Amino acid sequence: MPPSVPSLPRRVARILRTSLFAQVLCALVLGIVVGKLWPGLAADLQPLGDGFIRLIKTIISPLVFCVVVVGIAKAGDLKAFGRIGLKALIWFEVASTFALLIGLVAANVVQPGSGMHVDPSTLDASAVDAKTGGGSLPSTTEFVLNALPTSFIGAFAENSLLQVLILACLVGAALLHLGRTRVPQVLPAIEQAQEIIFAIVGFVMRLAPIAVFGAMAVLIGNYGLGVIKTYAKLIILCYVAAALFVALLAVALRLVTGLSLWKFLRYIREEMLLALGTASTEAVMPRVMQKLRKAGARDDAVGLVLPTGYSFNLDGASLYLSIGTLFIAQAVGVDLSLSQQVTVILVLMLTSKGMAGIPGSAFLALSATASSLGAIPAGAVALLLGVDRIMDSMRVVTNLLGNCVAVFAVSRWEGALDLDRAKMALDGDPEPVTAEPGGTAADVMVAVPARTTKETAPEAG
Repeated sequence: MPPSVPSLPRRVARILRTSLFAQVLCALVLGIVVGKLWPGLAADLQPLGDGFIRLIKTIISPLVFCVVVVGIAKAGDLKAFGRIGLKALIWFEVASTFALLIGLVAANVVQPGSGMHVDPSTLDASAVDAKTGGGSLPSTTEFVLNALPTSFIGAFAENSLLQVLILACLVGAALLHLGRTRVPQVLPAIEQAQEIIFAIVGFVMRLAPIAVFGAMAVLIGNYGLGVIKTYAKLIILCYVAAALFVALLAVALRLVTGLSLWKFLRYIREEMLLALGTASTEAVMPRVMQKLRKAGARDDAVGLVLPTGYSFNLDGASLYLSIGTLFIAQAVGVDLSLSQQVTVILVLMLTSKGMAGIPGSAFLALSATASSLGAIPAGAVALLLGVDRIMDSMRVVTNLLGNCVAVFAVSRWEGALDLDRAKMALDGDPEPVTAEPGGTAADVMVAVPARTTKETAPEAG
């Protein structure tokens, strides 16, 4: 007797119950509908997205600390860790410079702001101050000093990733120096803490659809769909330029590692959709770290490259800043010379490195660039206030993919990438559920496909 086939409603219900991707996608669509039909109600849903981001942020610092310390201790080679950091910084600088150049070329070819003839005196410059909270980007010296912790607990309390990274490197180096015979209980305790944190990640991720629903409803409720018509040329240009940059990332990943970016996109589809819905790469950082480890990248490479990239490798933001600078200049009728555009590149190469975690950082960077040129009125930055939130999706996707590719590339260069394991993970093949010698249950959990692991959120079927 042939097995009975479940009815369509039952299959749909099963997919919605077991697939995080389907849940987030439905929440995304529902949020758009609610924001469009009931904008007043949508404005009250802000706490749904904000609360989820807060929960995720409580996990990030301890997770990065544990992964980096365990990675250094297991690798047993502090020099290799230093090489990984140096190679990562080189990759970040090259990638972000390419993003800036692509943005400038695209803006020169398409001219998104030409013909607008905006009078800068009619713009409300105070709106930019309200957006940025009157803050400013740190100088190079301030940026370096701010990366140095003043308190062990304070680094975690302030959720400063660079400070936590430095502390983790010091603790990992100390464990290597002392050896397991002198401090036999410390590393197992950190590994067990790592297991607990990954379990918490699984719990929190179950709230992801609610967060996406709230964030998308607020976006559509506050800005509506009309802003897309007003800035259509600029929006389309930014997304097309981002698609071109992602295509270059795919080529670079294939050349360096032989892996497919498109398979990787399918592999992290839940995290990508969540990042799109919440407009935050931080919201998916713990899960992405977990998946990169499962895909064969060594702990020390994942723990150092990915968090550092959140501060140093904002490819999407670099793309947006270069296009935005030329858009503003064209809109107010300023024709920037080649030397001035080179200045734009140099200024943005510096300002884009200090943007992470600063409210309204894109506007601060644009204002700093306009001031350095002396030809663009600083108040003209207000032209981008209405469209900035629409650009978040482009920025978060490009930033996230850029940092993930950096993890794979740097891991490959350092010999810290298990290519066979990476290909199996990207192809969706199950892996043997065995821990590495000296490993813990956390290592086993990473090796198991997420859809069969109770501690993680359900995967797509």
